[in-house]
Amino acid sequence: MRLFYNPEFIGTKLFPDFFWRTINGKILLTFDDGPNPETTEIILKKISDLKIKSLFFCVGNNVFKYPELTREIFSEGHLIGNHSFNHSVLLGKPQSFVRNEIQKANVAIESAIGIQPEYFRPPKGRFSLTLKRTLTELKMKNVMWNLLTFDYKNDLNIVKFALINFLKADSIVVMHDNKKNKSILSEEIELLFNIAKEKELEFGAPAECLK
Repeated sequence: MRLFYNPEFIGTKLFPDFFWRTINGKILLTFDDGPNPETTEIILKKISDLKIKSLFFCVGNNVFKYPELTREIFSEGHLIGNHSFNHSVLLGKPQSFVRNEIQKANVAIESAIGIQPEYFRPPKGRFSLTLKRTLTELKMKNVMWNLLTFDYKNDLNIVKFALINFLKADSIVVMHDNKKNKSILSEEIELLFNIAKEKELEFGAPAECLK
């Protein structure tokens, strides 16, 4: 069961140069799939109240549609990463396709905030040697995780189970900036904060957690 929440053990054996955990013993909170006008503002308000800095893995097409929302994320001190342009699964695709998905998203993000992202996360967490080679050529770093909350199932009890059983000091936590989990979004962030506090764990900013 642990592998469903934390693929780190197998992943580090195959791809040790990917980030599977933080390097400073602090929790890094990440959000996939945004920006989204239905949910991004909820996230920004909640993490601002809790004083948490996060890494948002944004879909390039969403950045293209909502550049102001992308700038708002960045202006509030959060880091923006690349989550491909169309949220396409890259596993099994030719390198030309993989490169195009990453570069188009980089262009959209740079157009919105003025800088290209340093970090990438593959849609649905599916990666390959082709992706690894492409990221190396583009001088980008792949950020995976060691705690998937399954919040997209929109069930707070599932999120609670994951956090209670698997949250630890060096966790890279995946949540979603997505309407699928809109109804529990504020509560799941609050739950993460409270469980981390009970376990006497600290949150870190993306730059300190990954460098």
